[in-house]
Amino acid sequence: MRPHVLEIAGGCDVGETLAAFARRRARGLCVLGGSGTVANVTLRQLAAPGSTVTFHGRFEILSISGAFLPPPAPVAVAGLTVALAGAQQGQVLGGSVVGVLMAASPVLVIAASFVGATYDRLPLDESLETGGENPGVQGNHHLVNVSPGGAGGGSGGASQQEMALLNLAQNSLGQLPPEVLAWAAAGNRPPF
Repeated sequence: MRPHVLEIAGGCDVGETLAAFARRRARGLCVLGGSGTVANVTLRQLAAPGSTVTFHGRFEILSISGAFLPPPAPVAVAGLTVALAGAQQGQVLGGSVVGVLMAASPVLVIAASFVGATYDRLPLDESLETGGENPGVQGNHHLVNVSPGGAGGGSGGASQQEMALLNLAQNSLGQLPPEVLAWAAAGNRPPF
């Protein structure tokens, strides 16, 4: 995960700008919060499925959250949810954003990006879970046999192919000699 503080310029669509950032970086993006002013927002209306309601004017962001996932996740799972305060009478409104969420001033967004996420539909199908392999084993698992203190290259250590699978150098698991850890060589426990 990588934290981001993103400033979106006034006049830009907040949702589309965040989606473009996630696509360009080929990373998933989790929107944690934000602040700023937006104008003319369209929200999904809960009363009638598929209907929307548009609010005109300027609104202060009270909270904003959402997620943007890289392909092959469906586009429909991405989006923003907001809570906004109206500038005129202080009304509070919120919901899932559909359409444009235009920044009326610079909007500051706090987000975290991530790679390697998987998209799963729950509940999982039990027949796909075991896949006919050993019970309790899912997917294709690789076990690496590493002997204690094995410094690579010798028998009992992991092969170069197995270590490449883990993206590790061949001898990275046993490369610290005991004298580096003075307390271990002396037989005493560390003071912490």
